[in-house]
Amino acid sequence: MNGLVSQELLKDAISALLRYCQKENWAGYDPYDGLNSRVFSSIPFFQNKLGKLAFIQLMKRSPVNLRPLMLVSKSHNPKGLALFASSLMKLHDAGLVESKDAALSPLEMMMQLKDPKNPYYSWGYNFDWQSRLMFTPSGVPNIICTTFSGNALLDAYEKYGELRYLEMAGSAGRFLLEGLNISREREGLCFSYTPLDRGRVHNANLLGAAYLARLYRLTGEKTYLQHALSAALYSVGRQNPDGSWYYGEGKTQRWVDNFHTGYNLIALKNLSRDIETDEFQKNISMGLEYYKRNFFTDEGIAKYYNNEIYPIDIHSISQSIVTLVEFRDHCEDNMTLALLICRWALENMRSPEGFFYYQKTRYLKNKIPYMRWSQGWMLYGLATLASVIFPK
Repeated sequence: MNGLVSQELLKDAISALLRYCQKENWAGYDPYDGLNSRVFSSIPFFQNKLGKLAFIQLMKRSPVNLRPLMLVSKSHNPKGLALFASSLMKLHDAGLVESKDAALSPLEMMMQLKDPKNPYYSWGYNFDWQSRLMFTPSGVPNIICTTFSGNALLDAYEKYGELRYLEMAGSAGRFLLEGLNISREREGLCFSYTPLDRGRVHNANLLGAAYLARLYRLTGEKTYLQHALSAALYSVGRQNPDGSWYYGEGKTQRWVDNFHTGYNLIALKNLSRDIETDEFQKNISMGLEYYKRNFFTDEGIAKYYNNEIYPIDIHSISQSIVTLVEFRDHCEDNMTLALLICRWALENMRSPEGFFYYQKTRYLKNKIPYMRWSQGWMLYGLATLASVIFPK
């Protein structure tokens, strides 16, 4: 491992993080859960767009955890549980989790959190969310939570062979096709983020495309293939000449960041594998070259934005590890860079208790132990490393 991260150090980091998450029963706070505050909800004056936006940002940006004071409870996040479940299955394969039941425990919790009002298996965030464009109530299903949850179900189906997981995952696929708004252009289609909007966000669209491609490989249903290919064509058609993607097509979405770029690249890689095409290889190569050129420092810091180092964010770190490991055969130094980033995170972003901090700015660290954003993603990053480092 080039002396960067020993097998023993990686194993110890995974064990400590697992102990922390299991002790918390996979539940915790989230950077965006401010509107779960019972204090805030009791103040009528602030129940408007500006008030909600301001309070979410206050809770997200404060390095002091105000949630206990504001009466925000720890809770389970479906996407976080999906990340934990997929991580544990990887660790089960690597011999670092002993039992099938232990690996599937977060998956069973996740399944119980599906939207009870939707005819399809679908999942949303466990908090109200106010953006500059719209308000989304807690639990409203979205393409991100649903594809991550669906992929965890498909991981379980492919590993353990239980048909119920494939059936639930297929229902989630139908939610994408019939429960979301679909914008159609000559080049292709774009899935909305939720049933309530018509936004065009590239990482969401490509994650949806990759998910449908995986369902096509496992079921042979042509409608999955058609929609997957059309969605991929839409978003690759809007890749910038330098290889980057803007977050979305809206006027307020013209930024380029680390982890959404990583989502795009892995989605295109997986889609290409599952529908057996090399049509997007040029787009992948351009995107990966841009990614490596713009998001990392020589000492192994994963940048959040293409043009700024700070804030150094644990989600950017974890997604960088995942992306580089997934593309380890594309360039011989990708694995070395992934290990360098991992070592920097272990030395600079990990608490003595084993959990990972949220962000580091130029002047301070935000050490709040967010469960989905920090622990779920870092466990997934470390498990992805372990899946190629530890012998099967």
